[in-house]
Amino acid sequence: MIFTFPIKKNKDFLKLYKKGKYYVAKYLVLYALNNKSNINRLGITASKKFGGSVKRNRIRRLIRESYRYYESQLKEGFDLVFVARSCEELPNFSEVKKEMKYLLKKLEIFKEDM
Repeated sequence: MIFTFPIKKNKDFLKLYKKGKYYVAKYLVLYALNNKSNINRLGITASKKFGGSVKRNRIRRLIRESYRYYESQLKEGFDLVFVARSCEELPNFSEVKKEMKYLLKKLEIFKEDM
């Protein structure tokens, strides 16, 4: 069973931005770094450029729920940060889920081929 812990400290986010690999999609950017442990850590950010607090919290909830959907199929030992990209319209759940699958596949983090 995989347990995912939150990334809360600013220094952890900055370390991922500086040293991690990143992959870009239409609505999301994924920063990833191997953390040399048997747990995954997840961070989610949405800047003020994205919109008001309602819009930012909505996209964070969509990202968190999409991650939860794929969590059991992921390898352990990664720090992941999803950054919401500013866009005209707010994506729906299926778009976020599809994009997250695309980014995680590029990272080759799935246990078995999907």
